Amino acid sequence: MFDTRRSWFSPFGALTAAAVLGAGLLAVAHFAQRSAAAPRLAPMVMPRPSGGVLAPAPFGFAAPPQPGKIGVAVLPVTVRYTFDGGVTEPITDVRGGFELRPLGQNGGTLSLVPQGAGLAVQYPNRCTLIRERECPRAILEGIRDDGLNPGTRPMQYGASILMTHSDLADGANVFQKGYSVGGISQFKLQVDHRQGHPSCVIAGRNRIFRAEPLIDVADGTWHQLVCTRTANRLELAVDGVRRASVPVPPGLSIANAEPLRVGGKGANKGNDQYAGQIDNVFLSIG
Repeated sequence: MFDTRRSWFSPFGALTAAAVLGAGLLAVAHFAQRSAAAPRLAPMVMPRPSGGVLAPAPFGFAAPPQPGKIGVAVLPVTVRYTFDGGVTEPITDVRGGFELRPLGQNGGTLSLVPQGAGLAVQYPNRCTLIRERECPRAILEGIRDDGLNPGTRPMQYGASILMTHSDLADGANVFQKGYSVGGISQFKLQVDHRQGHPSCVIAGRNRIFRAEPLIDVADGTWHQLVCTRTANRLELAVDGVRRASVPVPPGLSIANAEPLRVGGKGANKGNDQYAGQIDNVFLSIG
């Protein structure tokens, strides 16, 4: 018997298939042309963090009460500030912790200004008023953290600075924790005297040790200053070259309840205010 069902390969079916195939090829060609003509998306460029004036806080951090013995670092710790987040972000270290806040008196302000590919902190101009108590003052200050006390452990700390001779004074503190008087203990980086001499200082309860080379870093260019405390020495390197060294007792312990401070020992009168720019502040214990 013959199969009376119609074959799918009829003349009409062949014509229909050819039409569908042709339409598909035309559509592919059309979209291929549109794709080739479509504009390419440019890579997104993020805006550079903005500089400008940092809003001063009326007071520092409210340090939580910590009665009893002052602690020291029990694990290696590294803190580094680049100040590249801009004025709209809190000033924290590169890992987002150890926040610093600007403090000011008598209208003293801090600004973030361009430095290389990032930002640096601009401090108030050197005050020339007769009454020092009326001078504008401003610093950066953190919160008490006993984990930043090195005790007797090896440590490094430092910063990059830019100063001119008009920025100099009898005291210009760059970076510190603690005080050298009153039996408190301290580590500090400073540029003291009118000669622009940088120096590293560590102080125990009874003695002060200072590594100070007879070189001038207040020449209007950037300098990297690094202080290194080993088991029995304190050294200062300027731009990667060791410039001064003094012996220190291995048992000298640095432990205090003071916060990190950048640019002065406080915002009050007689604060050894820094003038100029500071960048890349760091502390490494371990």
